[in-house]
Amino acid sequence: MGSIFRSESMTLCQLFLSSEGSYNCVSEIGEIGLVQFRDLNPDVNAFQRKFVHEVRRCDEMERQLRYLEKEMQKDSVPILDTGENPEAPQPREMVDLEATFEKLENELREVNANAETLKKNALELTELKHVLNITQHFFKEQDSEPNSSITQNLLPAEEGKGSVQLGFVAGVATRERMPMFERMLWRVCRGNVFVRQAEILEPLEDPVTGDQVHKIVFLIFFQGEQLKNKVKKICDGCRATTYPCPETSKERKDMGQGVRGRLDDLNIVLNQTTAHRHRVLAAAAKHLRTWFIKVRKIKAIYHTLNMFNLDVTNKCLIAECWIPYADLGRIQEALRKGTDKSGTSVQPILNRMETSVKPPTFHRTNKFTRGFQTLVDNYGVASYREVNPALYTTTTFPFLFAVMFGDAGHGFIMLLFAGWMVLREKALIASKMSGEIWNIFFGGRYILLLMGLFSIYTGTIYNDIFSKSFNIFGSNWHMGHNATVKNLSFTEALTLDPYYRDEYIGDPYPFGFDPIWQVSINKIAFQNSYKMKISIIIGVVHMLFGVILSVVNQAFFMNTLSFVFEFIPQMIFMLGLFGYLCIMVFHKWIHYGSGPEFSVAYGSSCAPSVLITFIDMVLLKSEEPLPGCNQWMYDGQYTVQVVLLILCVICVPIMLIPKPFVLRSRHNAKMRAQSHLATIHEEEMGETSDAHEEEEEFEFSEVFIEQAIHTIEYVLGTVSHTASYLRLWALSLAHAQLSEVVWNMVMKIGLSQSSNVVGSIMLFLIFAAWACLTVSILILMEGLSAFLHTLRLHWVEFQSKFYKGEGYAFAPLTFKHIISGEEEE
Repeated sequence: MGSIFRSESMTLCQLFLSSEGSYNCVSEIGEIGLVQFRDLNPDVNAFQRKFVHEVRRCDEMERQLRYLEKEMQKDSVPILDTGENPEAPQPREMVDLEATFEKLENELREVNANAETLKKNALELTELKHVLNITQHFFKEQDSEPNSSITQNLLPAEEGKGSVQLGFVAGVATRERMPMFERMLWRVCRGNVFVRQAEILEPLEDPVTGDQVHKIVFLIFFQGEQLKNKVKKICDGCRATTYPCPETSKERKDMGQGVRGRLDDLNIVLNQTTAHRHRVLAAAAKHLRTWFIKVRKIKAIYHTLNMFNLDVTNKCLIAECWIPYADLGRIQEALRKGTDKSGTSVQPILNRMETSVKPPTFHRTNKFTRGFQTLVDNYGVASYREVNPALYTTTTFPFLFAVMFGDAGHGFIMLLFAGWMVLREKALIASKMSGEIWNIFFGGRYILLLMGLFSIYTGTIYNDIFSKSFNIFGSNWHMGHNATVKNLSFTEALTLDPYYRDEYIGDPYPFGFDPIWQVSINKIAFQNSYKMKISIIIGVVHMLFGVILSVVNQAFFMNTLSFVFEFIPQMIFMLGLFGYLCIMVFHKWIHYGSGPEFSVAYGSSCAPSVLITFIDMVLLKSEEPLPGCNQWMYDGQYTVQVVLLILCVICVPIMLIPKPFVLRSRHNAKMRAQSHLATIHEEEMGETSDAHEEEEEFEFSEVFIEQAIHTIEYVLGTVSHTASYLRLWALSLAHAQLSEVVWNMVMKIGLSQSSNVVGSIMLFLIFAAWACLTVSILILMEGLSAFLHTLRLHWVEFQSKFYKGEGYAFAPLTFKHIISGEEEE
C-alpha cells in the first residue's frame, strides 16, 4: 500500500563485479527485475563496446530462430508453449546453441532448395503433359498413316504448287500475359502467324511463391525460319515457356506416357521431401519458445554488460544502478547466488552512493491497480516520492464515469463483458490474442469491471434501465384523490407537482427516482435541476480533495512555505466561493419546499435561484424579492457573503506576493553563510583558495513570474474547473435521452406488433436491430465519450491541484517481457 500511495524510496548503488562472475550476477538480477542500470559509456559507439561481438552472435541466432518460426507458420506447425522459464545459458553454451541453430537452418534451407527444384521440375512436366493433351484437340490427322505430319495438307494446295509446310511452337503462358502476348505476335509478325489457345482448367502452384496461377496452352503456326526466330524471341520476352511437341500422334502418345511416369516418380520424391521437412519443423517447434527465451536473455545480459566500465586491470566491471531501498537484501542475495554459480572466489561489492541526481519513480502494482496506474502515467510519471493519484483513481474514476453513464442495463452488459475477461484471464493470457484494441480492453478489464458496477449503482439511483424504470416499492404519487399508482401505463401525460398533496403523499421514494417521473412531462426539468446541482457538488468535493492531497506532499517534503502561502489561501478561496455555493444548494433543498410544513415565505414559489444568488454575491448586489417572500435565504446572509468575498480577494495577493520574497531572503542568507564559512577557512589555512564553489542561480524574476502563473491558473482554473464538472450533468442527460430515443424509435415498434407469426418474426428482427444499436452506440460510443470526459476531469481538474508528474519511470533490467513474448527495448 505504501508503494501505491507514493513511489518507492530509491538508492543509487555502485556495483563491483569480477569479470568471471559478472554474467551470472546480471542474469540473477534480471530474473528479479528490480535494478535499473545507468549507462556509464554514453559517448562510446555501440560498435566499440566490449561485448559487441556477443551481441552480434545473439542477433544472428535470433535471425535463425525467426526463420524457423516463419517456416513453421508457413506449414501450420503448432509451436509448443509449456510456460517454462529457462535460466539464461552460460556463455560456453552459446557455441552449442549456435551449432544447433546453424544445423537446423542449413538442413531446412537444403530441404527447401530440393523441394523447390522438385516443384519446378514437376511444374514443367505438368505443363508439358497439358501441352501434349491439349494439342490432340487442336489437330486432326488427314490420313490414316500413323507417321503422317500434322502440318502436312493443313492448308489447301495452290494451283501449280504443292501443299504448304507450316512450322509451329507450343508452350504455356500465364492468363494475365496472354492478351499482351497475342498483340505482340500480331504486330511483330504482321499477321503472318496463326495462334490457337486453351486454358488449363485447374490452377498450377508457383514453386517459388506457392501461389496458385492460372495458365494457358498456346500453339503458334508460322512459315519460314525468320518467323520462327521472331516467335521464339517474343516467347522469351513475354516469359512464356515453350515445350517440344512431336508432330505425329504416336510420338505424342509415347512422350505423354513417359511424362506421366516421370511425374509420378517425382511426386513420390516430393512427398517424401515434404514429410521430412515437416518432421524437422515439428521437432524444432517443441523447443522454439525456450530457444527464443534463452537467446533474448543472453542478449539482454550482454547489452547490460556493455553499460559497465572496466577498471585499469580489466579484471573488474564497475556499474551504477538504481535499486529500491526495500529490496537491497534481495539484490545482495542474487549477487551471492550468481557468484556461486560462476565458481569465482571474488565476491561482488555493492556500495550505496550519495547523489543529487533525481531518482526514478517506481510504483509496485498488481493486476488490479496496473490499469489505473497506466491512466495516470499516460498524463505524466509522478515526481519522485510524490503522492500517487492512482490509489484514489481506483474509486473516483469509475464513479465519475458512472454519473455520466447512469444506466443499470448498459452497466450490466459492461459488467458481464469485464467479468468474462476477469474470470478467464489466465486462459486469455495463455492464448496470446493479438490486436491493439483487444489488448486495450483486456489491459483495462478491472477498470471496465468497476465502471460496470458503478453504472449499475447510479443507474439504480436514476431508476434508468434501458431507458425504462422499475416500480419496485410502489409510487408515492396518486391519480385523483384515492387511486394509488400501481402501474405506469398511462394514456394521458402527467405533470407532477408535489405542492398538491392529493397527488403526492409527501414521502420520497425509498431509493432513487420515483418511477412515475418516467411518464411525466416535467421529467427533464426535474432531472436537469437535480443532476446539475449534484454535478457541482461532486466537482467541488473532488477538487477540494485534490487540494487536501497537496498538503500531504508539502508535509512529506517539509515545505512549510507552500503550506502557509499556497494551501491555506487555496482552501479559503475554494471554500469561500464554491464551498458556500454547495451549502446554499443544500440549504435550498432543506428549507424550501411545498406542503403544510413550509411557511409561505419559504414555499417553493419563493425559492431563489442559487446561481443568481451566487452571481449577486460576487457583484455585491441583491434582487428584489417576490411579494410575500423573504429577501434572504437566512438571517445575516449578506454579511456572511461580504466577509467570504473579502477573504477570497485577500487570498489572491497572499498566494502571489510573499513566497518569492521569502525564497529570495532565504537564498541571500544562505549565500552570506557560505561566504562567511569560506572566509574562516581561508584564515585558518593561511592562504587564499582560487577555487570557489559555484553559487546557486536564483532569478527572482523567474520565480515571481512562475508564482504569478501558478496563482492565476488556480484562481481562474477554480472557476472554469467547477463549470467543467457540468459535463457530468450534460452527458448523463444526453445518454438518457439517446437511450430513450433508440427505445421509442426501434424497440417500441416491435412491441406494438400483432401477436401472430409475422409479428413474432418482426419483433425478433427489431430486437436484433435494437440490441445492435444499444451495444454499438449507447455502450461503445457513449461509453468511450464518458471515459474520455472522465479522463479529462482527473487529468486537468483533479490532478492539477497537487500532481506535477515531472518524474521518469523506473526501467529495470527484467526478463518478464521476454517470458511473456514481448520484445525488450
